[in-house]
Amino acid sequence: MHDTAKYLVHADITADGVVERSDVVGAVFGQTEGLLGDELDLRELQDSAKVGRIDVEIDSENGQSFGQVTIATSLDQVETAILGAALETIDRVGPCRSTIEVRRIEDVRAARRREVVERAKTLLTDAFDDSMRSSRDLVEEVREAVRVEDITEYEGLPAGPNVADSDAIVVVEGRADVLTLLRYGVKNAVAVEGTDVPDAIAALTGDRTVTAFLDGDRGGELILKELAQVGSV
Repeated sequence: MHDTAKYLVHADITADGVVERSDVVGAVFGQTEGLLGDELDLRELQDSAKVGRIDVEIDSENGQSFGQVTIATSLDQVETAILGAALETIDRVGPCRSTIEVRRIEDVRAARRREVVERAKTLLTDAFDDSMRSSRDLVEEVREAVRVEDITEYEGLPAGPNVADSDAIVVVEGRADVLTLLRYGVKNAVAVEGTDVPDAIAALTGDRTVTAFLDGDRGGELILKELAQVGSV
């Protein structure tokens, strides 16, 4: 019934004595019978699937009972409110005096609508994120992918595709530096991959214009110092 219900009536129950679920259900049927006429008779409403089962959670402590009653309905707002008011007329459960107070009437459809709205927000943010990118973003992404694919090797060292043929080279420290320069269109960079300058790079510096693009730390200083000794910078 909860799957097709429009409303859930939530009520709190207290009793001056120890009662069980069956006592509460019996009191609900027994003390509302004939109260609202045939059209809103609880048994008739259940038989026609307009009201679901009566869910009762009841506990006892120190000779007192307390708990919650939940009833699902597919009635309209007015009829559901009348049913809730009828529950509050129950003053005995079994042999014990009792009180039932409707805490709230939950609109199940409104709760589902809120769930739909929240889920729609998530889908709009996540699922359509890529489709909202501009044409410029797409062009730049493709260009970057092409530049990254351009990375090659020169004598086993990470290098741009123009190192072998260019009359100028850029000496960098590692593969990541070569990739960074490729993203900006610089295709004549070669990496030393360590603090020792390889013979292949030393040979390249002999007849080419050389730019050393190194970090300003201790490692970069050592590379530059050795490059000046073994090559022509």
